Amino acid sequence: MSGFENFWAIYGNLVLSLGTNSLLALSIWLTLSCGMLAMANAAFMGIGAYTASILTMNYGVSFPVALAGGMAAPALVAAIIALPTLRLSGVYLAMATLGFGEVVRITVLNTESLTGGALGLNGIPQVTQWWHVLLAVVIVVFVLWRVRASKVGRSFDAIRGDETAAGLMGINVRSAKTLAFVGGAVIAGLAGALNAHLTFFIGPQEFGFDRGVEILTMAILGGINSLAGPILGATIITMLPELLRGFNDFRLVVNGLILVLIVLFLPQGIWDPARMKRWFRKEGRRHA
Repeated sequence: MSGFENFWAIYGNLVLSLGTNSLLALSIWLTLSCGMLAMANAAFMGIGAYTASILTMNYGVSFPVALAGGMAAPALVAAIIALPTLRLSGVYLAMATLGFGEVVRITVLNTESLTGGALGLNGIPQVTQWWHVLLAVVIVVFVLWRVRASKVGRSFDAIRGDETAAGLMGINVRSAKTLAFVGGAVIAGLAGALNAHLTFFIGPQEFGFDRGVEILTMAILGGINSLAGPILGATIITMLPELLRGFNDFRLVVNGLILVLIVLFLPQGIWDPARMKRWFRKEGRRHA
Protein backbone atom coordinates (compact mmCIF):
# COMPACT_ATOMS: atom_id res chain seq x y z
CA MET A 1 0.00 0.00 0.00
CA SER A 2 2.87 2.32 0.76
CA GLY A 3 4.20 1.72 -2.75
CA PHE A 4 0.91 2.88 -4.26
CA GLU A 5 0.83 5.89 -1.94
CA ASN A 6 4.33 6.84 -3.03
CA PHE A 7 3.37 6.43 -6.68
CA TRP A 8 0.25 8.57 -6.23
CA ALA A 9 2.18 11.24 -4.36
CA ILE A 10 4.61 11.53 -7.28
CA TYR A 11 2.38 10.90 -10.29
CA GLY A 12 -1.12 11.64 -8.98
CA ASN A 13 -1.39 14.99 -10.73
CA LEU A 14 -0.10 13.43 -13.96
CA VAL A 15 -2.75 10.71 -13.83
CA LEU A 16 -5.49 13.27 -13.21
CA SER A 17 -4.09 15.40 -16.04
CA LEU A 18 -4.69 12.41 -18.33
CA GLY A 19 -8.38 12.74 -17.48
CA THR A 20 -8.65 16.50 -17.99
CA ASN A 21 -6.68 16.29 -21.25
CA SER A 22 -8.98 13.49 -22.41
CA LEU A 23 -11.92 15.84 -21.82
CA LEU A 24 -10.19 18.53 -23.89
CA ALA A 25 -9.50 16.08 -26.72
CA LEU A 26 -13.13 14.97 -26.65
CA SER A 27 -14.26 18.60 -26.75
CA ILE A 28 -12.48 19.25 -30.03
CA TRP A 29 -13.50 15.80 -31.31
CA LEU A 30 -17.11 16.96 -31.09
CA THR A 31 -16.51 19.98 -33.34
CA LEU A 32 -14.32 18.00 -35.73
CA SER A 33 -17.06 15.35 -36.01
CA CYS A 34 -19.28 18.08 -37.43
CA GLY A 35 -16.64 19.16 -39.95
CA MET A 36 -15.51 22.29 -38.08
CA LEU A 37 -11.84 23.15 -37.53
CA ALA A 38 -12.52 25.40 -34.53
CA MET A 39 -9.51 26.34 -32.41
CA ALA A 40 -11.33 28.02 -29.51
CA ASN A 41 -11.21 25.09 -27.08
CA ALA A 42 -8.22 26.44 -25.15
CA ALA A 43 -10.05 29.75 -24.71
CA PHE A 44 -13.20 27.95 -23.53
CA MET A 45 -11.05 25.97 -21.10
CA GLY A 46 -9.68 29.26 -19.76
CA ILE A 47 -13.16 30.77 -19.39
CA GLY A 48 -14.31 27.71 -17.47
CA ALA A 49 -11.20 27.69 -15.27
CA TYR A 50 -11.42 31.38 -14.38
CA THR A 51 -15.20 31.32 -13.83
CA ALA A 52 -15.06 28.30 -11.49
CA SER A 53 -12.02 29.65 -9.63
CA ILE A 54 -13.54 33.10 -9.10
CA LEU A 55 -16.77 31.53 -7.86
CA THR A 56 -14.97 29.43 -5.23
CA MET A 57 -12.38 32.04 -4.20
CA ASN A 58 -14.45 35.25 -4.23
CA TYR A 59 -17.96 34.02 -3.56
CA GLY A 60 -17.38 30.83 -1.57
CA VAL A 61 -19.76 28.67 -3.62
CA SER A 62 -19.65 24.89 -3.41
CA PHE A 63 -17.52 22.89 -5.84
CA PRO A 64 -20.47 21.42 -7.81
CA VAL A 65 -21.91 24.91 -8.33
CA ALA A 66 -18.48 26.18 -9.42
CA LEU A 67 -18.25 23.33 -11.94
CA ALA A 68 -21.70 24.20 -13.26
CA GLY A 69 -20.63 27.82 -13.64
CA GLY A 70 -17.42 26.72 -15.35
CA MET A 71 -19.51 24.89 -17.95
CA ALA A 72 -22.26 27.50 -18.34
CA ALA A 73 -19.99 30.50 -18.95
CA PRO A 74 -18.14 29.09 -22.01
CA ALA A 75 -21.43 27.67 -23.32
CA LEU A 76 -22.97 31.14 -23.24
CA VAL A 77 -19.94 32.73 -24.91
CA ALA A 78 -19.88 29.97 -27.55
CA ALA A 79 -23.55 30.51 -28.34
CA ILE A 80 -22.90 34.24 -28.84
CA ILE A 81 -19.82 33.94 -31.06
CA ALA A 82 -21.37 31.08 -33.04
CA LEU A 83 -23.63 33.57 -34.82
CA PRO A 84 -20.84 35.29 -36.81
CA THR A 85 -18.06 32.67 -36.79
CA LEU A 86 -19.94 29.56 -37.92
CA ARG A 87 -20.69 31.21 -41.24
CA LEU A 88 -17.03 30.48 -41.97
CA SER A 89 -15.42 27.13 -42.66
CA GLY A 90 -12.01 25.51 -42.94
CA VAL A 91 -8.98 27.66 -42.33
CA TYR A 92 -11.11 30.82 -42.07
CA LEU A 93 -13.00 29.36 -39.12
CA ALA A 94 -9.71 28.32 -37.52
CA MET A 95 -8.35 31.86 -37.90
CA ALA A 96 -11.51 33.44 -36.47
CA THR A 97 -11.55 31.16 -33.42
CA LEU A 98 -7.83 31.72 -32.87
CA GLY A 99 -8.56 35.44 -32.88
CA PHE A 100 -11.27 34.86 -30.29
CA GLY A 101 -8.73 33.06 -28.12
CA GLU A 102 -6.44 36.08 -28.28
CA VAL A 103 -9.35 38.34 -27.28
CA VAL A 104 -9.94 36.16 -24.22
CA ARG A 105 -6.25 36.29 -23.28
CA ILE A 106 -6.08 40.09 -23.57
CA THR A 107 -9.28 40.42 -21.57
CA VAL A 108 -7.80 38.32 -18.77
CA LEU A 109 -4.62 40.40 -18.79
CA ASN A 110 -6.55 43.65 -18.52
CA THR A 111 -8.93 42.66 -15.71
CA GLU A 112 -6.36 42.36 -12.93
CA SER A 113 -8.81 43.06 -10.11
CA LEU A 114 -10.83 39.98 -11.07
CA THR A 115 -8.44 37.58 -12.81
CA GLY A 116 -5.06 38.61 -11.41
CA GLY A 117 -3.88 39.75 -14.84
CA ALA A 118 -0.50 38.42 -15.95
CA LEU A 119 0.17 37.05 -12.44
CA GLY A 120 -2.85 34.76 -12.66
CA LEU A 121 -4.92 33.38 -9.80
CA ASN A 122 -3.09 31.69 -6.95
CA GLY A 123 -4.44 29.77 -3.98
CA ILE A 124 -7.37 28.08 -5.73
CA PRO A 125 -8.78 25.39 -3.38
CA GLN A 126 -7.45 21.95 -4.36
CA VAL A 127 -10.75 20.10 -4.17
CA THR A 128 -10.60 18.06 -7.39
CA GLN A 129 -10.43 14.37 -6.50
CA TRP A 130 -9.63 11.41 -8.72
CA TRP A 131 -13.25 10.29 -8.79
CA HIS A 132 -14.38 13.75 -9.95
CA VAL A 133 -12.19 13.43 -13.04
CA LEU A 134 -13.10 9.79 -13.66
CA LEU A 135 -16.82 10.48 -13.31
CA ALA A 136 -16.57 13.47 -15.67
CA VAL A 137 -14.77 11.40 -18.34
CA VAL A 138 -17.25 8.52 -18.03
CA ILE A 139 -20.28 10.80 -18.28
CA VAL A 140 -18.88 12.76 -21.23
CA VAL A 141 -17.93 9.58 -23.10
CA PHE A 142 -21.38 8.08 -22.47
CA VAL A 143 -23.19 11.23 -23.61
CA LEU A 144 -21.05 11.53 -26.75
CA TRP A 145 -21.53 7.84 -27.50
CA ARG A 146 -25.30 8.28 -27.29
CA VAL A 147 -25.15 11.43 -29.41
CA ARG A 148 -23.06 9.69 -32.05
CA ALA A 149 -25.59 6.85 -32.32
CA SER A 150 -28.52 9.27 -32.52
CA LYS A 151 -30.06 11.27 -35.35
CA VAL A 152 -27.95 14.24 -34.26
CA GLY A 153 -24.76 12.23 -34.63
CA ARG A 154 -25.76 11.08 -38.09
CA SER A 155 -26.41 14.72 -38.99
CA PHE A 156 -22.88 15.58 -37.82
CA ASP A 157 -21.44 12.83 -40.04
CA ALA A 158 -23.45 14.05 -43.02
CA ILE A 159 -22.29 17.65 -42.54
CA ARG A 160 -18.66 16.54 -42.21
CA GLY A 161 -18.99 14.58 -45.43
CA ASP A 162 -20.67 17.28 -47.51
CA GLU A 163 -22.29 20.31 -45.93
CA THR A 164 -24.21 21.30 -49.06
CA ALA A 165 -25.63 17.81 -49.59
CA ALA A 166 -26.60 17.62 -45.91
CA GLY A 167 -28.54 20.85 -46.25
CA LEU A 168 -30.33 19.57 -49.33
CA MET A 169 -31.32 16.44 -47.37
CA GLY A 170 -33.20 18.61 -44.89
CA ILE A 171 -30.58 18.83 -42.14
CA ASN A 172 -30.45 22.15 -40.32
CA VAL A 173 -26.72 22.68 -40.80
CA ARG A 174 -26.47 25.87 -38.77
CA SER A 175 -28.28 24.43 -35.75
CA ALA A 176 -26.19 21.26 -35.84
CA LYS A 177 -22.94 23.23 -36.01
CA THR A 178 -24.02 25.49 -33.16
CA LEU A 179 -24.91 22.47 -31.04
CA ALA A 180 -21.50 20.88 -31.65
CA PHE A 181 -19.70 24.16 -31.00
CA VAL A 182 -21.53 24.86 -27.73
CA GLY A 183 -21.19 21.23 -26.64
CA GLY A 184 -17.44 21.37 -27.19
CA ALA A 185 -17.29 24.58 -25.14
CA VAL A 186 -19.15 22.93 -22.24
CA ILE A 187 -16.71 19.99 -22.16
CA ALA A 188 -13.67 22.26 -22.43
CA GLY A 189 -15.04 24.46 -19.63
CA LEU A 190 -15.53 21.39 -17.43
CA ALA A 191 -11.92 20.35 -18.06
CA GLY A 192 -10.72 23.85 -17.19
CA ALA A 193 -12.72 23.97 -13.95
CA LEU A 194 -11.46 20.57 -12.83
CA ASN A 195 -7.88 21.41 -13.76
CA ALA A 196 -7.95 24.77 -11.94
CA HIS A 197 -9.02 23.09 -8.70
CA LEU A 198 -6.33 20.49 -9.19
CA THR A 199 -3.29 22.71 -9.78
CA PHE A 200 -4.38 25.61 -7.42
CA PHE A 201 -2.90 28.14 -9.90
CA ILE A 202 -3.94 29.35 -13.36
CA GLY A 203 -2.53 32.03 -15.65
CA PRO A 204 -3.46 33.42 -19.06
CA GLN A 205 -0.42 31.82 -20.72
CA GLU A 206 -1.94 28.38 -20.08
CA PHE A 207 -4.84 28.95 -22.47
CA GLY A 208 -3.18 30.45 -25.53
CA PHE A 209 -2.25 29.30 -29.02
CA ASP A 210 0.18 26.62 -27.81
CA ARG A 211 -2.52 24.96 -25.73
CA GLY A 212 -4.94 25.06 -28.65
CA VAL A 213 -2.45 23.30 -30.94
CA GLU A 214 -1.81 20.70 -28.23
CA ILE A 215 -5.53 19.94 -27.92
CA LEU A 216 -5.86 19.56 -31.69
CA THR A 217 -2.80 17.28 -31.76
CA MET A 218 -4.38 14.99 -29.17
CA ALA A 219 -7.50 14.44 -31.26
CA ILE A 220 -5.73 14.09 -34.63
CA LEU A 221 -3.07 11.78 -33.20
CA GLY A 222 -5.55 9.37 -31.67
CA GLY A 223 -8.06 9.57 -34.51
CA ILE A 224 -11.50 11.14 -34.78
CA ASN A 225 -13.38 8.10 -36.11
CA SER A 226 -14.07 6.79 -32.60
CA LEU A 227 -14.30 8.07 -29.04
CA ALA A 228 -11.30 5.98 -28.03
CA GLY A 229 -9.04 7.90 -30.41
CA PRO A 230 -8.99 11.27 -28.61
CA ILE A 231 -8.45 9.56 -25.26
CA LEU A 232 -5.51 7.60 -26.69
CA GLY A 233 -4.05 10.77 -28.21
CA ALA A 234 -4.46 12.67 -24.94
CA THR A 235 -2.69 9.88 -23.06
CA ILE A 236 0.27 9.91 -25.45
CA ILE A 237 0.64 13.71 -25.51
CA THR A 238 0.32 13.93 -21.71
CA MET A 239 2.97 11.26 -21.19
CA LEU A 240 5.45 12.65 -23.71
CA PRO A 241 6.96 15.30 -21.38
CA GLU A 242 7.67 12.55 -18.84
CA LEU A 243 9.09 10.20 -21.45
CA LEU A 244 11.18 12.98 -23.02
CA ARG A 245 11.91 14.98 -19.88
CA GLY A 246 15.37 15.96 -21.14
CA PHE A 247 13.81 17.54 -24.26
CA ASN A 248 10.98 19.34 -22.50
CA ASP A 249 11.86 22.68 -24.10
CA PHE A 250 11.16 21.13 -27.51
CA ARG A 251 7.77 19.64 -26.55
CA LEU A 252 5.86 21.80 -29.03
CA VAL A 253 8.31 20.87 -31.78
CA VAL A 254 7.72 17.19 -30.99
CA ASN A 255 3.95 17.73 -31.02
CA GLY A 256 4.14 19.44 -34.40
CA LEU A 257 6.36 16.71 -35.83
CA ILE A 258 3.96 14.03 -34.58
CA LEU A 259 1.02 15.82 -36.17
CA VAL A 260 2.82 16.05 -39.53
CA LEU A 261 3.81 12.37 -39.46
CA ILE A 262 0.30 11.27 -38.50
CA VAL A 263 -1.28 13.34 -41.29
CA LEU A 264 1.19 11.89 -43.81
CA PHE A 265 1.19 8.22 -42.82
CA LEU A 266 -1.90 7.69 -40.64
CA PRO A 267 -4.42 10.29 -41.84
CA GLN A 268 -7.21 8.65 -39.81
CA GLY A 269 -5.14 8.60 -36.61
CA ILE A 270 -3.67 5.74 -34.60
CA TRP A 271 -7.07 4.35 -33.57
CA ASP A 272 -8.92 3.76 -36.82
CA PRO A 273 -11.64 1.06 -36.54
CA ALA A 274 -11.90 0.64 -40.33
CA ARG A 275 -8.16 0.06 -40.68
CA MET A 276 -8.19 -2.39 -37.78
CA LYS A 277 -11.04 -4.36 -39.34
CA ARG A 278 -9.17 -4.59 -42.63
CA TRP A 279 -6.04 -5.76 -40.79
CA PHE A 280 -7.97 -8.47 -38.89
CA ARG A 281 -9.59 -9.70 -42.10
CA LYS A 282 -6.21 -9.86 -43.80
CA GLU A 283 -4.71 -11.76 -40.86
CA GLY A 284 -7.70 -14.11 -40.82
CA ARG A 285 -7.24 -14.95 -44.51
CA ARG A 286 -3.52 -15.44 -44.04
CA HIS A 287 -4.02 -17.96 -41.24
CA ALA A 288 -6.95 -19.71 -42.93
